[in-house]
Amino acid sequence: MSRDLLPGCTGVLVLADGTVLQGIGVGAVGDAVGEVCFNTAMTGYQEILTDPSYMAQIVAFTFPHIGNVGTNVEDIEQMSGSAETAARGAIFRDLPTRPANWRADSDLETWMSRRGVIGLAGVDTRALTKAIREHGMPHGVIAHNPDGVFDLDALAAKAKAWSGLEGLDLAKDASCLQPFVYEEGLWSWEGGGYAKAAEQPKYEVVVVDYGVKRNILRALTSVGARVTVVPAKTSAEDILARNPDGVLLSNGPGDPAATGEYAVPEIQKLVASGKPVFGICLGHQMLARALGAQTVKMEQGHHGANHPVKDLTTGKVEIVSMNHGFTVDRDSLPEPVVETHVSLFDGTNAGLALKDKPVFSIQHHPEASPGPTDSLYLFERFAGLMDKAK
Repeated sequence: MSRDLLPGCTGVLVLADGTVLQGIGVGAVGDAVGEVCFNTAMTGYQEILTDPSYMAQIVAFTFPHIGNVGTNVEDIEQMSGSAETAARGAIFRDLPTRPANWRADSDLETWMSRRGVIGLAGVDTRALTKAIREHGMPHGVIAHNPDGVFDLDALAAKAKAWSGLEGLDLAKDASCLQPFVYEEGLWSWEGGGYAKAAEQPKYEVVVVDYGVKRNILRALTSVGARVTVVPAKTSAEDILARNPDGVLLSNGPGDPAATGEYAVPEIQKLVASGKPVFGICLGHQMLARALGAQTVKMEQGHHGANHPVKDLTTGKVEIVSMNHGFTVDRDSLPEPVVETHVSLFDGTNAGLALKDKPVFSIQHHPEASPGPTDSLYLFERFAGLMDKAK
């Protein structure tokens, strides 16, 4: 069916309903199936494409000029190096631009080829974004073939047959295989790179890895924590046997209800222990489920670095980075759970806390820097709870 394509077409996005968007293939050659979402961030594309929370998704960037700062070996968010545990594809309005940044060691297209990420450029991303806003995130297949030959019927059938993210536990695949200690801190201008963790840490923190981002771990070490990362299926008994001062439930991909089948009972035990618990993104959603609330699939999701969220405990509004396709049903929050943060875009829940225990969580990514440091106080809040518990 390549005869139906325009001359020079080397890349396509084929949706489950048969819609075909054509353009220029970028990055890796091949095809990948996933849920198509849009991200409104103006920069941070390397962090986005290596965020495990985007596993099994294809990201359309609404900002037209992607690639300006190139890529580097330091700003990879996922712990593993496989594209299988992060975004499967990327869609651009224009071809990625040549890099102009002192930290760049590769251009975006070469980096995508090396990682196995399939890209498509020359697409009307505004029209695609409007379609997603009106009809929800579709299933699609992104494909790149330098020869310009595509079996569009087969690609549409593949997109239609894909089960989607609902009911899908992806955290087990994004998680580490064995415990390890993380020893890197936040970026330091003075040092010209990422700082080292404190030699004499103030806290012992266990991070349950559902697909954790490196910058979450860096933010923890930067408040004085010795960070031990454990696999997603680690039991509460094994976690508590490490005698941590606090436990962090990380971000990650997939359906919180599916991952929660094994995670929720362990989270309930952690909460009952009285240890401070901090949940982020998927960790927030599964903590909510552990406390008796429900989660639901969103039509468009929240993906971007310019989302306003209000901290109801202080009245302050912060600009945050968000990446989630599921949300906590705020109307299902039981006593003694209180809502602490809310999205000012659509009023959805963005944070919660327990009235009677040192337990809280947030939907957005406090380790990211869109504000640029609007949300780092949450790690200080976690440290304060650990201080009080001591």
